[in-house]
Amino acid sequence: MKLCDLFGQGRTVFSCEVFPPKKTAPADSIYKTLDGLKDIRPDFISVTFGAGGSQVNQTTHDIAAMIENEYHIPSMAHLTCVAADREDVERLLAELEADGVENVLALRGDVSPDHPPKTDFRYASELVRYIRTNSRFGVSAACYPEGHIESPDLVSDVRHLKEKVDAGAQHLVSQLFFDNEDFFRFLERARIAGINVPIEAGIMPVLSKSSIQRMVSMCGASMPRKLTRILAKYGDHPEALREAGIAYAIDQISDLIAGGVDGIHLYTMNNPDVARQIAASVDSIRKV
Repeated sequence: MKLCDLFGQGRTVFSCEVFPPKKTAPADSIYKTLDGLKDIRPDFISVTFGAGGSQVNQTTHDIAAMIENEYHIPSMAHLTCVAADREDVERLLAELEADGVENVLALRGDVSPDHPPKTDFRYASELVRYIRTNSRFGVSAACYPEGHIESPDLVSDVRHLKEKVDAGAQHLVSQLFFDNEDFFRFLERARIAGINVPIEAGIMPVLSKSSIQRMVSMCGASMPRKLTRILAKYGDHPEALREAGIAYAIDQISDLIAGGVDGIHLYTMNNPDVARQIAASVDSIRKV
């Protein structure tokens, strides 16, 4: 199933994201995550990657295939061009297709000082166009409600996003954000620019003060006063912060759904218990 076909059916699409286990984690730890997510029955699960080149993309492929064939849930494999040349992309697409994976998220990816970037595809839009022209995959792309950290301004950011959609991206997934008004303002800019594909809002529950501060520094997301108060009050109390962070995410999702968002993409951080708690709280809301 192409993911773009999930939208426009009278309900809010709900999807999840997982990442391959770290080298220090047991290889089969991903089964615990997926076993916990299968009860939620998300509309699809995306599989991210880390820095490290083609081997990481290969692990992403293996997990995406597992989700499709063992859990019978549509999957979306992340594919970066910063770590892949044309030959790598062709090979990975052939392997994904052979294993029944039908959807990819086409990204430039983060440049790592330890791995010189490949140059066949300089931008995500070039990768999107290549995949759409040379395969039958459903192609999604990323978007940034507050602008990509490398963009000079929001106008330029939307212009580049339009290039990805014009190249063939059929569905967009947003970077994390914590102020819904940032997302709604971005959505208005995108629609005015003629970007009419489904756009999912990316939500990451705040479970750790240090982790969320690191993520914010990497992606440039802003911290609204409401969230900074939560971190100041509960940041040194893990259990309290966990519950406050889940409540904040549920509040975000409820407001987004009320505002007519196309979908919610939950960054699970491979924590199925948190994902289940959030999904259960918004299940009735997203079906209205």
